Amino acid sequence: MLVDRNKLLTEIFLLIGILYSLSPWGSSAAALGFGVGIAIILGNPLSELTKKITPKLLSFSIIGLGAGMNLVTVSQAGLSGLGYTVVSISATLFAGILLGKFFDSDRETSLLISVGTAICGGSAIAAIAPVIRAKSNSMTVALVTVFILNAIALVVFPPIGHFFKLSQHQFGIWSALAIHDTSSVVGAGLQYGAEALQVGTTVKLARALWIVPLTIGFGFLQNKNASDVKVKTKKPWFILGFLVMAGVVTWIPESQMMGSWVEFVAKRGLVLTFFFIGSNLSRDTFKQVGLRPFFQGFFLWILVLSSTLIFVKLLVL
Repeated sequence: MLVDRNKLLTEIFLLIGILYSLSPWGSSAAALGFGVGIAIILGNPLSELTKKITPKLLSFSIIGLGAGMNLVTVSQAGLSGLGYTVVSISATLFAGILLGKFFDSDRETSLLISVGTAICGGSAIAAIAPVIRAKSNSMTVALVTVFILNAIALVVFPPIGHFFKLSQHQFGIWSALAIHDTSSVVGAGLQYGAEALQVGTTVKLARALWIVPLTIGFGFLQNKNASDVKVKTKKPWFILGFLVMAGVVTWIPESQMMGSWVEFVAKRGLVLTFFFIGSNLSRDTFKQVGLRPFFQGFFLWILVLSSTLIFVKLLVL
């Protein structure tokens, strides 16, 4: 009887988490945290179902996010800073992998944290994880690390910008380079000013497009490495869907109204995905992983934060 009550209570909380994730007020970080809380405190009696649903929901959500991309606008912003974008992404990935080895982090977790820091936080982690066939636990730990640092960035970036007397334009670029998720770039930009918000959002969206070549590249490497052992690898077909969706909204003006609804549904789907990822966590995961991935993510973020601040302060007018 007690077991049945616990199961019923857990299922009620899972339903609440699903409804919250699908609501307009649901945030990725809160949904992930709620899912983790359920998994650690109560356990997830529906883990087989949620684990089966998660990768499909993730793929369709990423495809739908393409409806929020204007390829012309973001490509123009991306081309204007193509040089430092390539350098910064490459340097961040290299530094992240080195720090992962230094802290002896799990290889998959280390790679996901590095990718999330280099491009656009949770969205990049969500796109790369199925391609490299990352374990659910690795994805959860990487997402938790990124979301904690995102929350810190939202608070500390505006005061740091004012302390160093960054212009609106400088702050927008700096926030896009050094804050993980687009949502936190928007939040920091709102606090700093209208121009900072516009510049930061545009540059961050342009940076997010680098998910496409990076995902394809990791997919190629994964297939190549698996060829000798005949492991079935997952090809990133959802990235093609993402590009097709973005192309339709960009070049067919009549589809933009529908595109805004598709993007909204996709964002809700991604939040729900993060809730499921958190709820799939096992109680022993954090004990096994420890604090090493968080230290890796924190020191990598500090390195990116400081180096991009120096770059923006000295070279961006």
